[in-house]
Amino acid sequence: MSLVLSHAYYLFEDPKEVKIMKPYPPLGLLYVSGYLKANNIENHLFDSTFSNQKEQLAFIEKTQPKVIALYTNLMTKVNVIKLIKILKSEAQYGFPKIVLGGPDITYNIDNYLKAGAHFLIIGEGEETMAELYNAIISNTEKSEVNGIAFNENGQVVKTPGRIKMKDLSDLPLPNREEISIEKYLKTWKDNHGKSSMTVSTQRGCPYTCKWCSTAVYGQSYRRRPAKKVVEELIMLQKRYNPDTVWFVDDVFTVSHKWIKEFHSEIKEQGVSISYECITRAERLNDEVLKLLKESGCYRIWIGAESGSQKIIDAMDRRVSVETVQQTINKANDLGIETGTFIMLGYPGEDEKDVNQTIDHLKKSNPTHYTITIAYPIKGTSLYSEIEKDITVQPNWETSTDREIDFKRTYNKKYYDYAVRRVVNEVEAFKTDSFLKKIKLKTKSILSLMVMKFYKIAS
Repeated sequence: MSLVLSHAYYLFEDPKEVKIMKPYPPLGLLYVSGYLKANNIENHLFDSTFSNQKEQLAFIEKTQPKVIALYTNLMTKVNVIKLIKILKSEAQYGFPKIVLGGPDITYNIDNYLKAGAHFLIIGEGEETMAELYNAIISNTEKSEVNGIAFNENGQVVKTPGRIKMKDLSDLPLPNREEISIEKYLKTWKDNHGKSSMTVSTQRGCPYTCKWCSTAVYGQSYRRRPAKKVVEELIMLQKRYNPDTVWFVDDVFTVSHKWIKEFHSEIKEQGVSISYECITRAERLNDEVLKLLKESGCYRIWIGAESGSQKIIDAMDRRVSVETVQQTINKANDLGIETGTFIMLGYPGEDEKDVNQTIDHLKKSNPTHYTITIAYPIKGTSLYSEIEKDITVQPNWETSTDREIDFKRTYNKKYYDYAVRRVVNEVEAFKTDSFLKKIKLKTKSILSLMVMKFYKIAS
């Protein structure tokens, strides 16, 4: 086995994800595997999601690959680095060439090379992985491969950036046959009563949200033909029969023209599919909502991040709070489930902004919502803006960007309790149970009291 693709996410080592139990296959790696296969490069993908490092290393020892390529992101970085150090120090694994790719690479080139990686893929991985693998196996000049970085004679060599794929029409489908999709479907079914699979229809995002990383696909918009997407859905139904599909695109309705074509293909090919997607409020109108529902959309996630216009503007979201609220309400009225994302602790956020977010969630009343505390990802505009105000910068090899803290309006503990207050206030608003409402309101008041304490302490 000359080439093994893998990652270092181990589900059962992640208590939060074990509680949620909504794992999805590594779609990016499956795309790389599919592209390599289409170009006659034999490869095997070791999916570590339901496995562990011990089993992963046993597989590498058994197969003795000449090249091992690891997908790396913010969540898996620490495990990836541990894996690198083992592969580079223990002879039984054959000392393979180690290639890393993924969103955490682009702005951490020096760090990953110092950690022991031989080659880094910057940006989209399919074409670059194919060329780099051939160069490694044939021992030809690596500097002629665009889109990579490596060490040579003690110096970091970064080759010219690769031009992104403009036409996704002929992009091979993800090589789903290479892993056990059935494990994912069963996990979903056992824990949630229905199974789910992921599908990608586009690459890139043309928007400018300051906290969002565009390290792999860039600030662009490239789309697969609607006909090809529907054909993939038909294939997935025949092969795996998932109950639902999750479109992983950043802004599913960015192009109304494409949505109309997708709707037409769904109807013409007689496809019955249940799906959910993410989009922006201003890219939804009455017609688009109708098309989404008719084509099978049962849930729409609509970005909001805050109920404060001041904070939304600071994020460069380029949307009004009122537009978000109205759009969520329209989707609710159509019988489409709604979801939204909230971020607390953004630079400049104060108590008034938190209260406005609570009011926003009550007015929009989404079916689902998630809340995170803002953290700066290296390479984003947010990171550049707060870099001088960083107060906690843990050791890079043993931490993630989530652990970076910076000077906020109030200290981080304030926002930890702000999350609790928002949840308790919103859930009290949603419940019809008087006793539950009183209990939640009490928790909200207690959270507010602690927030006041940390506000003074700040």
